[in-house]
Amino acid sequence: MREPHVREIICLEPSALALRLKGQRHLTLLESVMRSEHLGRYSFLACNPKATLEVNAGRTFLDGVPQAGTALAVIDRLLAQNRQRHVPGLPPFQGGLAGYIAYDFGRSLEPHARIPAFAPLCPDLMLHHFDCVAGFDHMQERAWIVSETEERAEELEELLARPPRPAGSHAIPGWQSNFARADYEKAIARAIEYILAGDIFQANITQTFSAPVPEGFDPLAFYRVLRLKNPATFSAFLDYGAVQVASSSPERLLSCEEGRVEARPIKGTRRRDADPSRDASLIADLAASRKDRAENVMIVDLLRNDLSRVAKPGTVRVPVLCGLETYANVHHLVSVVTGELKDGCGMGDLIGAAFPGGSITGAPKIRAMEIIAEIEQAPRGVYCGSIGYLGFNGRSDLNIAIRTAQFSGQVARVQGGGGITARSQPPAEYEESLTKIRRVMEAFQP
Repeated sequence: MREPHVREIICLEPSALALRLKGQRHLTLLESVMRSEHLGRYSFLACNPKATLEVNAGRTFLDGVPQAGTALAVIDRLLAQNRQRHVPGLPPFQGGLAGYIAYDFGRSLEPHARIPAFAPLCPDLMLHHFDCVAGFDHMQERAWIVSETEERAEELEELLARPPRPAGSHAIPGWQSNFARADYEKAIARAIEYILAGDIFQANITQTFSAPVPEGFDPLAFYRVLRLKNPATFSAFLDYGAVQVASSSPERLLSCEEGRVEARPIKGTRRRDADPSRDASLIADLAASRKDRAENVMIVDLLRNDLSRVAKPGTVRVPVLCGLETYANVHHLVSVVTGELKDGCGMGDLIGAAFPGGSITGAPKIRAMEIIAEIEQAPRGVYCGSIGYLGFNGRSDLNIAIRTAQFSGQVARVQGGGGITARSQPPAEYEESLTKIRRVMEAFQP
């Protein structure tokens, strides 16, 4: 088992340090902007990876070389081959694979599902082998570089000491949805018809806003505005050349620490209000909503089933059911599902069981994904997939990429939606889809 090299550095704001790494290959920032001791304590920054794992058109490549076996099997092989000792007292990502898994990767996990192969917005998976990572502990206000070698640590420290690169514009005008309001409400009504017919209990239906990327637009400058407009626990900025992603997600898909797994599904939303009395009323309405609680409980049951496929018998538990959490723009109902991995199960098995997250598909998952594809008639790309890290030290954390903007092919895209149940009202669901992305869209304003 490899022993990592550690050096402490000055703890500066991670997104400001990312400005100094502009232009470096595969810049990856995983940031807790809404900070707390348990969910928002750590951030990570890396670039210039040792290798890149990519899935394109159903084929898996490592640095461009085709790989035998599935992408998930390759992930488990890389994690096993590069196992390193965990250094206690430091931020948990100390080297490993980091990047994204697109929602559309889920199609390859369910080959019998009737899901069209839409023209992709980006590779279905892009994870980089980072042998050198800067980690930030916001509670201690300390930071470290953890790397395989002292030379790699020196390289990153020198890059972080450079002056920041100039920032461009964060503004994009001219947004258009792929649904007119009446058509989106018809889409919601169609999902309700499937529910009443007994096909599904719930489906997550979204609309996509897109706009051409203007000359001079800077995705990192946009992310730095977004992180202030919509601070979140699982934020991220990825610059992977042909695709960039800016995410301000509040939701964890799953974390794993030496086989101990946690998922935190979100279902149930109310907007924030600047008036304290109205805000309190919205909280009370959410807490008392039978529709929202039923929606959350359905996804908890789905996740319990997903985790049971790879967890030791009797270890899957729900320590929190429909807990209330408050963010910059919304209130959410959040549950916690935990379990312990069976002996012999790795992160590939866990991802295969739980991806994509049930809160952004619906239940039953496979039929919900089929109905989503039929109604939305488009790929989702990174949106509703996952961003995060799989550590060589047995620690992993993946978000669900909601409240997320993605940039590829000179087009910017922002998607938003919600879980549809038999109690859903199409006009209210349309308004909720706008509420969820309001802060993201505000970040594009001049």
